[in-house]
Amino acid sequence: MPDSLQNPFAFIGRLLIASLFLPAGIGKITGFAGTVGYIASAGLPLPTVAAVIAIIVEVLGSLALIVGCCTRLAALAMAIFTLAACFSFHAYWAAPAAQVMSAKLMFFKDIAIAGGLLTVAAWGAGAWSMDARRR
Repeated sequence: MPDSLQNPFAFIGRLLIASLFLPAGIGKITGFAGTVGYIASAGLPLPTVAAVIAIIVEVLGSLALIVGCCTRLAALAMAIFTLAACFSFHAYWAAPAAQVMSAKLMFFKDIAIAGGLLTVAAWGAGAWSMDARRR
């Protein structure tokens, strides 16, 4: 692949990842009570605090990815958040038989997203970013 595609692909990749998290974060804001209820139904402690953390990670992390500011830190935080959510909400090994396939698909989707975020954390945002401008 030509090196000339590295920066546009890094930028597009950041946008595509953010396109998953930003609407989810906004949805958690507009449906806060439902989000808290869903988190509580999974048996997690402090569901209100967990919902606020999820909103912060998804919204601020997405915005950081979009503009490429503090990209490595944002991507790392989002990867950790995604892995925690993955194991908390998509435990296919404990799902009822009728839900195993869907939960397994969601689990491995989240694993792949976390892998992409860790790649961003490792390599950074690329030249088309605020991080590159600050250097």
